[in-house]
Amino acid sequence: MDNSNSNPNANNQNKTSKDQQLEQFTVDNDGKNLTTNQGLNVSEDEHSLKVGERGPTLMEDFHFREKMTHFDHERIPERIVHARGFGAHGYFQVYESMKDYTKAKFLQDPSVVTPVFVRFSTVAGSRGSADTVRDVRGFATKFYTEEGNYDLVGNNMPVFFIQDAMKFPDFIHAVKPEPHNEIPQAQSAHDTFWDFVVHNTESAHMIMWAMSDRSLPRSFRMMEGFGVHTFRFVNEEGKAHFVKFHWKPVLGTHSLVWDETQKLAGKDPDFNRRDLWDAIESGNYPEYEFGVQMIPEEAEFDFNFDILDPTKVWPEEIIPVKIIGKMTLNRNTDNFFAETEQIAFHPGHVVPGIDFTNDPLLQGRLFSYTDTQLSRLGGPNFHEIPINRSVAPVHNNQRDGMHRMTINKGPVSYHKNGIAGNTPKPVPPEKGGYEHYTEKVEGRKVQARSDSFKDHFSQAAMFWNSMSDVEKMHIVSAFQFELGKVQRKEIRQQVVDLFAHVDSDLATRISEGIGTIPPQTSGSASSESSPALSMMNTVKLPLTRKVAVLAGNGFTDELPFVLSQLQQAGIIAEVVSPKLGTIKGKTSGELEVQHSLLGADSVLFDAVLVAGGALSVSELLTEPKTLDFIKEAYQHFKPIGAIAEGANLLPSANGEGIVIAQENEELKPFGQAFMEAIAAHRHWTRAI
Repeated sequence: MDNSNSNPNANNQNKTSKDQQLEQFTVDNDGKNLTTNQGLNVSEDEHSLKVGERGPTLMEDFHFREKMTHFDHERIPERIVHARGFGAHGYFQVYESMKDYTKAKFLQDPSVVTPVFVRFSTVAGSRGSADTVRDVRGFATKFYTEEGNYDLVGNNMPVFFIQDAMKFPDFIHAVKPEPHNEIPQAQSAHDTFWDFVVHNTESAHMIMWAMSDRSLPRSFRMMEGFGVHTFRFVNEEGKAHFVKFHWKPVLGTHSLVWDETQKLAGKDPDFNRRDLWDAIESGNYPEYEFGVQMIPEEAEFDFNFDILDPTKVWPEEIIPVKIIGKMTLNRNTDNFFAETEQIAFHPGHVVPGIDFTNDPLLQGRLFSYTDTQLSRLGGPNFHEIPINRSVAPVHNNQRDGMHRMTINKGPVSYHKNGIAGNTPKPVPPEKGGYEHYTEKVEGRKVQARSDSFKDHFSQAAMFWNSMSDVEKMHIVSAFQFELGKVQRKEIRQQVVDLFAHVDSDLATRISEGIGTIPPQTSGSASSESSPALSMMNTVKLPLTRKVAVLAGNGFTDELPFVLSQLQQAGIIAEVVSPKLGTIKGKTSGELEVQHSLLGADSVLFDAVLVAGGALSVSELLTEPKTLDFIKEAYQHFKPIGAIAEGANLLPSANGEGIVIAQENEELKPFGQAFMEAIAAHRHWTRAI
């Protein structure tokens, strides 16, 4: 009998030389002082060093640079964040000249076509994670302009979890798989993430977005994009406007439902990737209108929020979005690695007329992104990789380094010089040289945050107030799911207590499902609302929606007519049957089957149409999955159409989004009604 476990020295006796070697490097941080990697005690770990509380971040902040540099180089070669992405080529055109606001040339002439490359991504997961996880989505655009590359590196949500880049490594560490067991993948439903939230209350507003349907996009083609930060437009006269950037999808902003996303992660983990690829291949090019919100410099302090705070939105009802152009994605990549994986974005890649502000999160990103590429892409010459090359000529005195592609002629690699006539030479601003905006900066060097950044709850409440009843229900369910995975009850209670500061009704409803004490007070941090925040108010079009047509041999002659209607409206109808091959109509005609019921699933489609014909219905019923297919679509609030006998397979003949054509009924009105149901996306009254 082995009694080694009862011997307190047994573990030490059984250690290998490798175990003992590793033990020398094991560190327990519990109860210890915070230090730099040089052993220096750190007095401040939340605020980067700035010129004044609202001023720019200083390069001399060695602790910030050490912390961020270490974070940027933690993974090789996968991106630490936004690792799972998918990209496409396209072009951008401005609708009208923006000369009054910016001297950026690509925003001047509507006839100029600017090439772009866009990379969509998740944030938390690895390259091997699924597309449909609950997460923020990256929306990064590289404009290849005649003045050089301009990168708009944003997300599908207009705010972020933190206010200062000093906290970015902490936030990502908290949301990533927990380090002791590398679990869970691509999920925020775990203790360390929510522990971060309750101890960093500035994240409250972003949590509302993350728990909403915005974190479950139906498609990259149906997802808004935001620059997140406040930038500057500067015109030829040197006048500046604060600006925020928006991408508005022409197809509207639509989401999946939570149960659907979980099933899709197994049925098709590449769901969003495949959707984008297929749309472009079929000529259904995704389109996004480009909008700007602008504030004159003199109006900087006219609002009840700080316009430089990245955890705040500028409500569109107060500061309207001016639509100024459109981007179209019209070409897929030839090689995923060479293009999508090697593209290098950086918020500091700007052109004349676009400048920065003292947003402390943006200031940190201006350091971090180039630093990251040094590990990912093997050195300082990542700009010479084809996908990153500027279409504008490149001439400078930078030389050598890993993977250098340019062969520079001549002996000169310095400025100023006489041998080469002091070339390449700087370009004065009046001839197109980049000139930083001459903002006046004054103040003491401090590690602090402006008092104007300290309101963490009013816009979180505004977001809640702006939601429809269905959207609120989804937010509560998301909180309950996430917190239901949190093992430490005290963290669950702390989350409820925290969001009681946002809205007591929200906190009470969260509490009901997670075994915590509901808040004892009532009220909301704000009575304001912004209708633009609700997805219920988005564009609703049937274009490019996918319909599963359930049919078997003996389908009625009406089906081809309805399919023709759908096709003319830009709807994609694909036949699903018990077996692949072709099926024959009741009297004439054949249809090709694109999917067998074994390989298809309702979550892969936006709507379901059940063909008529007694023989067709009987054949569909030979596959038990048929009824589950229809029932699941019904439970996910999708539109369902049925022709004649096909209605016998529906779980309900009544309800919003259920459209039935009776035998011998005229089909044109049926088709129109079904297409209107498809355009609505979901029919939420089934949930109320």
